Amino acid sequence: MAYNYLTAEQAAELINNGDVIGFSGFTPAGCPKEVPSAIAKRAEKFHAEGKEFKIGMYTGASTGDSTDGALARANAVSFRTPYQSNKDMRTSLNTDGGTEYFDMHLSQLAQELRYGFLPRPNVAIIEACDLTEDGEIVLTSGVGISPTIAKLADKIIIELNSRHPKTLRGIHDIYEAQDPPVRKEIPIFTPSDRAGSPVLKVDPKKIVAVVETNRKDEVGGFTQPDEITSRIGKYVSEFLTQEIKAGRIPASFLPVQSGVGNIANAVMFELGNNPDIPAFQMYTEVIQDAVIDLMKKGRVSFASGCSLTVTDPVLQEIYDNMDFFHDKLILRPQELSNNPGLVRRMGLITINTALEADIYGNINSTHVMGTKMMNGLGGSGDFTRNAYISIFTTPSTAKGGAISAIVPMVSHIDHSEHSVKVLITEHGIADLRGTSPRQRAELIINNCVDPEYRPLLREYLAMASKGHTPTNLASCFNMHRAFMETGDMRNATF
Repeated sequence: MAYNYLTAEQAAELINNGDVIGFSGFTPAGCPKEVPSAIAKRAEKFHAEGKEFKIGMYTGASTGDSTDGALARANAVSFRTPYQSNKDMRTSLNTDGGTEYFDMHLSQLAQELRYGFLPRPNVAIIEACDLTEDGEIVLTSGVGISPTIAKLADKIIIELNSRHPKTLRGIHDIYEAQDPPVRKEIPIFTPSDRAGSPVLKVDPKKIVAVVETNRKDEVGGFTQPDEITSRIGKYVSEFLTQEIKAGRIPASFLPVQSGVGNIANAVMFELGNNPDIPAFQMYTEVIQDAVIDLMKKGRVSFASGCSLTVTDPVLQEIYDNMDFFHDKLILRPQELSNNPGLVRRMGLITINTALEADIYGNINSTHVMGTKMMNGLGGSGDFTRNAYISIFTTPSTAKGGAISAIVPMVSHIDHSEHSVKVLITEHGIADLRGTSPRQRAELIINNCVDPEYRPLLREYLAMASKGHTPTNLASCFNMHRAFMETGDMRNATF
């Protein structure tokens, strides 16, 4: 079939006010770039003429600035889900009258779209490195919700990005679960198993435009581990080593899931450098720089994820050495990479980052001071609740010590105490398995809280109402209140 090759601006003319668009990719990896930016310019033109122009927006996770940033600055998004990390989009969704945002577990978005729980995407914009006349699409560095949006959409726009080589063919495992009541088991039992096809197959008649591009992924850089993140990584490594020695983790180890960011990179670095931890596999969302480095050293033997969320030099290194990496990597839809049943089946060790924790082990991953959305839940819930061992990490303080990451009660709960097995900061490890609320509080205060905040939290615990979970509803948010009123939680009183 002969496709219609257009410029990004011409393709954007196919998008109308009120359209609901699904975008490929997961993080900035594999996200379209040229067409979203052109849609933003189209929105600005309409607004300048006094006309309404907004779209609904589904993505795999966060995107690059050419997608979330451009569209947010153009005030072009009516609603957004399931996850974002762009400062301009964050401003919009935290502003009354801005973008309506609903946070979701990433593993659930594709199926809830198919179930009809959410507005159907009528347009899919998908980045590809290769496209055949019969509708075979080879995706690039991220998958996300691409299979589902391609199936549901009336129109598909392809960004054919020559920055990504056609040798990526074969690295993807494209699979959609059947919907109830006929859903069967997903045939994945180890991270290297495959369930689907190496290509995304669509009806070629749905492809209304192909836009040729040559654009890098917009993945930001990662900072080198500092003293705090290195200490957190060492404690994670130490804890897992002790679990192996105690026989609670098999000597051959278990697959690892690690979240995104600088702490996650530092943790992976320390795991890889620990001689008491054998070479291991990963079954995770994002494959970051540290994973690729450990793969080259033989410390990570295989990695399954939803995206290659790596810096551009590392991505180029992968592309230049595909003979080495091709049989060591799989990229899947998030419906598989984050699938709760697969997490439990394979016995994943999950390591995610907390924005805030309380002394009973509840975790806030999303909301600053309880009200302002930071990024979103992401896939942490998919993994945490179903993990073999669920670990949360966080530096004990922020803002130069003015904020304690551990408080009497979290200002927003994303993961309850029932799902969190281990909490680790740069000060130590709190193993919360088999402990009561008061025991958890004592472990967390003694092992994880910054020493400057320990007296304050002990004072709270001593005066809290007696009962199964000691709580004082009149003062449990005093540390938050002190920060909002004085700029420093250390000024709190109980």
